[in-house]
Amino acid sequence: MSDLDPHPAESVCEPAPGPGPVAELYPAREVPLGGVRGVFVERVLPQRDLPTVGAWCFLDHFGSPTVTKTDAPPDIEPHPHIGLQTVTWPFEGRIRHRDSVGSDVEINPGQLNLMTSGRGIAHSEYSVPDAPAGHGLQLWIALPGHRTGIDPHFEQHRDLPVYEADGVRAIVLIGSFAGLTSPAIAYTPTVGADVRIDPGAEITVPLDPAFEHALLVIEGEVTAADTEVKPGPLLYLGSDRTELRLVSGTGAHFALIGGEPFGEELVMWWNFVGRSHDEIVAAREDWENRRVERFADIAGHSPEQRIPAPPMPALHLKPRKRRVGVDRS
Repeated sequence: MSDLDPHPAESVCEPAPGPGPVAELYPAREVPLGGVRGVFVERVLPQRDLPTVGAWCFLDHFGSPTVTKTDAPPDIEPHPHIGLQTVTWPFEGRIRHRDSVGSDVEINPGQLNLMTSGRGIAHSEYSVPDAPAGHGLQLWIALPGHRTGIDPHFEQHRDLPVYEADGVRAIVLIGSFAGLTSPAIAYTPTVGADVRIDPGAEITVPLDPAFEHALLVIEGEVTAADTEVKPGPLLYLGSDRTELRLVSGTGAHFALIGGEPFGEELVMWWNFVGRSHDEIVAAREDWENRRVERFADIAGHSPEQRIPAPPMPALHLKPRKRRVGVDRS
């Protein structure tokens, strides 16, 4: 998982309290990823007005049927991360993941893959030969400040808790939902769930009122908070909801993310999540200077395969205010 934009714009995210219940649609934007064969993904986080939902700060839908241009996912050479957890949740396809803590695994559908960068990690992703075309979600969770210096690690989980009620089935990927808690390590109060509802369903699911939530439809259509949602945009639901009413004539498959509003200012640039311009500069220099004490080599890759960091922007990274509950019609 990476941001391959050669000229990434900075994203500085100021903390904001939860806005209360809202229902706002944020459009997806098609973003090209690099590699020998380019591929476009739909990115719904970060948004200019909504950089985070809880600690979730990045969300790509790859292999989406609504993308106008797509191809096989590119092979992504070694690149670095700091200050975050990457979440990979594939619906189809297989990916070979290798990283600087010694992991060399296949990422398969139905398997949660969680990489915690801590102070620094490097990894690569390659498509598996003869595997079906990839389709799934890739997300980042910002680590809280007191956890950004932890040791990097990687984990996989297939046995995840499942919430089931009439007309709905939800896999709890990380965090807690409806009294169920995932075994995946979470460093902030959070939720990430894969939800499917039956055709003709009219149901209500419980939510944590301390969390803010958002919903991304993968397939089908659903009406949530009196708002019709199709694949593409992110529906931001705000906070202070104890439940969410869902109605679907077609049936629907969607992702639900959320968490306590993140109370720290974030600076996001390239594949780094930090707290200041200087922290981002230091991480970039460590990567470019091949400081293996922070970004160790990956077995099976030569140093020449490392993706070089883009040049830093000319201006000092400065905060950009978060705006929620605004009318963009």
